[in-house]
Amino acid sequence: MKTNTLYKRTFNQCLDVLARASPGSALASEPVLAAELGVSRTTLRAVLAELANSGIVALDGRSKVLLRLPQTEDYLAGADLGSLAEMVERKFMSWMVGPDCSPGQSVNALDLARQFGVSTTAIRDCLNTFSHFGLLERQSNGRWRALGLTVDFVAELFDMREFMEFRAVERFVALPRDHAAWRALAQLEQEHREMLSDIDRRYRDFSDLDHRFHRLINGVVPNRFFANIQGVMSVIFHYHYQWNKKDERERNHVAVKEHLAYVAALQSGNLEQARRACGLHLKTARSTLLASIEVASD
Repeated sequence: MKTNTLYKRTFNQCLDVLARASPGSALASEPVLAAELGVSRTTLRAVLAELANSGIVALDGRSKVLLRLPQTEDYLAGADLGSLAEMVERKFMSWMVGPDCSPGQSVNALDLARQFGVSTTAIRDCLNTFSHFGLLERQSNGRWRALGLTVDFVAELFDMREFMEFRAVERFVALPRDHAAWRALAQLEQEHREMLSDIDRRYRDFSDLDHRFHRLINGVVPNRFFANIQGVMSVIFHYHYQWNKKDERERNHVAVKEHLAYVAALQSGNLEQARRACGLHLKTARSTLLASIEVASD
């Protein structure tokens, strides 16, 4: 069975669709189902094959019949089965910092949809999100162009990030101690300590840990604009480490220790202490990122 996140997410969402039907009823056509789930027909066919193997549906050519309603145990478990938009965003961020993309690069939505195994609608939604922040520019021929990052752009974005995260810190410290966010923070603290104990080998894994750490903190403020900014900040973080590998281990080592101090300050319940730890970490992140951009522009 396939284990990638897109497949798992699609499989579970398809079960949700089937749960609203009645045993013996015919399913919609592949194009209709693929459009409803926001994935390619190739991905959908893999899901349908597994559903047939599990005895949930019967496949006979183009005919698809629901044999039984899904049960809880039919759903696939996974560490991160977020929304389609989140999954596409992560895939796009990885592509954007990879060898196939550079400032000025033409971006073809159809090619990306095929590469990611999702619908063109899902890709266009993702591109629209990033274009709002000036990372992409829409062209008249229906294509997009990737834009480079400037010092001014990043400085302005960091100003907004600091405003949002300080607000999130206030909310986080005020959370009741039985809130799920505290348990998630404790888990992240343990992951940071494990990384710190093996920093020579694992320092390149810090990117994902940093993303999840700041997403947790900012996530206590239910604001769609905060969520969008956090995604864009992740893109820039990855750009940062693509541009400048110098002293990467040491920078990540410092960042891990700053995160741990940040966690301790939040757990203390002292708002001023938490704000100081937050400010110190964001100041370091700003200076190292701006230095990386200047190196990249040389």
